[in-house]
Amino acid sequence: MTAAQETLSSDNAAMLRAHFELQREAYHANPYPDYQQRKEDLLNLKRMVSENMDAIIEAISADYGNRSRHETQFAEIISATDGINDTIKHLKKWMKVQKRHVDQSLFPGGKNRVMPQPLGVVGMIVPWNFPINLSVVPLAAALAAGNRAMVKMSENSINLTRLLMELSPKYLPEDKLRFFEETGSVGIEFSQIPFDLIIFTGSGQTGRKVMAAAAQNLTPVVLELGGKAPAVIDPNYNLKRAVERIMFVKQFNAGQICTNVDYVFVHESQREEFIRLAQEYVAKHCPDIEHTDYTSVIDDRSVKRLADTLEDARAKGATIVNLNGDQQINYETRKFPLHLVLDTTDDMVIRHRETFGPLLKVMMYRDHEEVVQHINKYDRPLALYPFTNDRELQDMYIRRVMSGGVTVNDALFHVAQHDIPFGGVGPSGMGHYHGREGFTTFSKLRPIYYQPAFSPMKFLRPPYGKFATRVYNLLVKLKS
Repeated sequence: MTAAQETLSSDNAAMLRAHFELQREAYHANPYPDYQQRKEDLLNLKRMVSENMDAIIEAISADYGNRSRHETQFAEIISATDGINDTIKHLKKWMKVQKRHVDQSLFPGGKNRVMPQPLGVVGMIVPWNFPINLSVVPLAAALAAGNRAMVKMSENSINLTRLLMELSPKYLPEDKLRFFEETGSVGIEFSQIPFDLIIFTGSGQTGRKVMAAAAQNLTPVVLELGGKAPAVIDPNYNLKRAVERIMFVKQFNAGQICTNVDYVFVHESQREEFIRLAQEYVAKHCPDIEHTDYTSVIDDRSVKRLADTLEDARAKGATIVNLNGDQQINYETRKFPLHLVLDTTDDMVIRHRETFGPLLKVMMYRDHEEVVQHINKYDRPLALYPFTNDRELQDMYIRRVMSGGVTVNDALFHVAQHDIPFGGVGPSGMGHYHGREGFTTFSKLRPIYYQPAFSPMKFLRPPYGKFATRVYNLLVKLKS
């Protein structure tokens, strides 16, 4: 590291620590915001998004080079504001102190309660692919639980980050919420702050570094890491419907979604029909990759990674189908045609690395056991997508293939549900948020026992005489 870089790192660390202390002091001054305050914070967060929708859409599109307006509206604006509405609807219930059972034979007259309380100051590290959704949705959970938050955005979201840094103080004070852009060493220094919780969304490689840094402060982490999510199509399921649904999510955001279908199992008897139906879908719904409805790949490095993955597969004998016909990669606009990749082998990059783009690996299978065994050979995925109307087959896949979440007969949409948790498992992540689970994740569920004025324990103190011996022996007998 050069002297200039060391100075920048030191300055960033000091800036971040100062703001952390500002939020920590504000938390100690008001460690338990009431319902009205939390509701007001959530409404202000929603206003920040809804009142500045056009500016947000333009900033995200500028960061991408081109991002479909409709995709931003659906996956970012609508999803985030609807999630806030759902949180407000249930917040009063979630905040209630919970009554819990007490064994009256041991603790007569005692009371147990569980009180959800704010953790304090939380840190969020947000990726570029859905920067509003993946900042605002966890922010809603954090504010609902009564916390304060520092949010570090991606270096690929510079236009949006600067917009949010400008807008945020108009809606929420900086001792409650502040956005930070990635400059120099901010990312490294950010994960070293002794937050009360860190939530990170991104690659497994970076997630390991965040977790290691957080461990130095014993800071708990929620990691959303992605992975190679499979789909499997039952030959008895409507193939045209399955193809339409899979290709829709594969072209959405140019495939740059952590829960996207990374590869699909197609019965060997339906290989050619699958290819034909995929070509028909693309010809109808996204025939021109230069259209503004078709989103760009985020940066030059990602375009090269996708092109290299495709070339590696081609060079090693894979069958490549360009679903956009003769349209080629446009390196200037970063528009990448949709491709199917078939006949892959284990030495190909596409078998092991998440594609995170408009490449769909297609694998043939004969029986369902073959599918289960293949998926279970690799890391547990963030999502699983079985396409079948057979309830027993649905249950078989769900029970035998562990994944972060499941959508049956479609893809992605379990992520859009407010009343079920979202999160990975194993290498695809840890921890949950969304809905009540989000509120719980950002809370300390504090156990409280209330002892009554009279306690029989005074008769069971040392020195232990005959009475105490009889009582303890009786309790052992009763509880055995």
